[in-house]
Amino acid sequence: MGELKEFAMWGYGDWAMVVASIVLGIFLIGGAWAVTRPQEEVMGHPKGLYMLFFAEMWERFSYYGMRALLTLYLVKHWMYSDGSANLIYGAYTSLVYITPVLGGWLADRYLGQRKAVLFGAVLLTLGHFFMAFEGDGSGYANDPTLNIFWLALALIIVGSGFLKANISVIVGQLYPRTDIRRDSAYTIFYMGINLGAAAGVLIAAYLGETVSWALGFGLAGFGMLLGLIVFIIGKPLLKGKGESPNPAKLKEKVAGINLEWLLYGVGFAGVAVIWFLIQYQSLVGGILLASGIALLAYVLFEAFKLDKEARERVFAMIFLILLMPLFWGLFEQAGGSLNLFTDRHVDKGGIPTTFFQSINPIYIILLGPLFAGLWQWMARKGIEPSTPAKMGLGIAQMGLAFIVMVWGAENFSTTGEAGAIMMPVLFLFIFYLLSTTGELCLSPVGLSAMNRLSVKHMASLMMAAFFFGTAGGNYVAGFMGSLMGEGEGGNMTREGALEAYWSMGLVALVVGVLVCFVSPLVKKLMHLDTLKDEEGDHIAGEAELGEPAAAGTHPAQ
Repeated sequence: MGELKEFAMWGYGDWAMVVASIVLGIFLIGGAWAVTRPQEEVMGHPKGLYMLFFAEMWERFSYYGMRALLTLYLVKHWMYSDGSANLIYGAYTSLVYITPVLGGWLADRYLGQRKAVLFGAVLLTLGHFFMAFEGDGSGYANDPTLNIFWLALALIIVGSGFLKANISVIVGQLYPRTDIRRDSAYTIFYMGINLGAAAGVLIAAYLGETVSWALGFGLAGFGMLLGLIVFIIGKPLLKGKGESPNPAKLKEKVAGINLEWLLYGVGFAGVAVIWFLIQYQSLVGGILLASGIALLAYVLFEAFKLDKEARERVFAMIFLILLMPLFWGLFEQAGGSLNLFTDRHVDKGGIPTTFFQSINPIYIILLGPLFAGLWQWMARKGIEPSTPAKMGLGIAQMGLAFIVMVWGAENFSTTGEAGAIMMPVLFLFIFYLLSTTGELCLSPVGLSAMNRLSVKHMASLMMAAFFFGTAGGNYVAGFMGSLMGEGEGGNMTREGALEAYWSMGLVALVVGVLVCFVSPLVKKLMHLDTLKDEEGDHIAGEAELGEPAAAGTHPAQ
C-alpha cells in the first residue's frame, strides 16, 4: 500500500478527499446547529429529521467506503482470483438485501424501529471495525485472520438487516400521514444517504486504497460509530416515535429470558449462520433460487384468493419483480468486475480506482430532483410513461451504458505503460451516467408500484418480493463477474470482460425494448382507473426508503 504524500505531490484523488471532507464538515456544523436550536422545528421540519439524516449518512459513509474497497481488497490483499472475488462480492451484497425482510418483520411485530436500528448499528460498528484486521498479507490460504474477515462481513450483513428499512420508517412517523412536508422530508433524508455514500468513497475508500486497508476500513468503522452515537444521543428528538408496538410483551419471559434479549440473541445466531454461508457462496445461490421459487409460489397462492382486478395487479407486480435480477445483475458490476476492469484497463490519469465508485451517488444527487420534476411535468402534459414503460427504459439505458463503454474501449483506447491497452476515462463517466439514469427510471417507480398496487394484507409480502428480486440481481452480478476470464475461477482478461459486457448490453437493450413494447398490456393488468386508497395504507416511500443509494430509491411521487 502507499504512504501519506507531501502536499506538493497531491493529485486529483487527494483534492477530492479534501473537498469531500470540507463538505462533510459543513454539513456536520449545520446539523449540530439545527439539532441544538431551542425550538421544536428547524427550517420547517422536526429536529428528529436532522438527527436521522446524520445517523443514516454515517451508516452509508461506512457501507459505501467498505463496498468500494471490497473487491480490490479480496484480490490484492487476500489474493483471491477475480472469479472468486466477484462471487464473494455478489453473495455479500445479495445477503445485505435479504436480511432487511426479517429485520423489518421483527421491528414491526416486536422491537419497534428505534431498538432495531440501535441493535443494527451496534452490529455494523463491530463489523466495520473487524474489517480493519488485515492479517499478515500472506493470502486467504495461509492466514487464519480470514475468519475475522468473514465475521466482519456477517456482522455487517445482519446489522444492515436490522437498520436498513427501519430508520426510514421513523422518518415517516415524524409526520402526520397527510402532512405535505413528507416529500421534502424524504428528499432531505435521501440527500444525506447519497452524501454519505459519496463521502465514504472519496475519504475512507481512497485512504484504504492508497495508504492502508486498515485505515480505510477503520475509518469506515469510525463513521459508523459516530452514526451510532448520534442516534443514541438524539433519542429525545424522536418524541417517542419508532417504539415497540407492545413494550410489555418484550419484557415477557421466554425460557427464563426477556423476549427482547432473546430477539437480540436471534440476531447474533443469524451472524453465526451468515458467517457460514458467506464462506460457501454457491450455497447462497442455491438458497436464493429455492426460496425465490417458494416465494413466487406463495405470492401466486395468495393472489388466487383475491378478486379479478386485485389478482391481475399481483400478476403485473410479478412481471416488474422479474425484471430486477437482470437490471441489478448488470448495475452491480460497478462494485465487482467493473471495479477490477477500471483498476487495470482504464486510463485514470492518476485517479484512484475507488474514486469512481462515488460517481453514482453524485449523479443521483444532481439528477434525482430533475427526474422528479420531469415525471411531474410529463404527468401534467399527459405524456408520462407508464410504470412498466419507465422500467423498460431503465433496463434499456443500463444496456446502452455497457454498449457505449465497449464501443469506446474498442475504438478510442490508447497504449499505456508496458504496452497495456487503456480505455479513456470519459467512457467510464458515460457508463455511470447512463446506468444512473436507468436506475432513476427503474427503482423508484418499481417501489412506488409495489406500494400502490398491493392490497393491504399483501403489502409487506410484495415489498419483500421486490427486494428479493434486487438481492437475486446482486448475486447474479457476482456470478456473472466470476464467469469472466480464462476458465472457471480464473482471472479476468480485457478481451473477455469487453466481450461479456457487450453481450450484457445487447441483452439488456433488447429486453428493455420488449418491456416497453408490452408495457400497455402490463398497464392494463394494473387497473389504475379503479385503484382506491385503503384505510391505513402506507404512503409510498415511507417504509421503502431503506437503501436509496444502493438500490437507487428516490422519494416516491
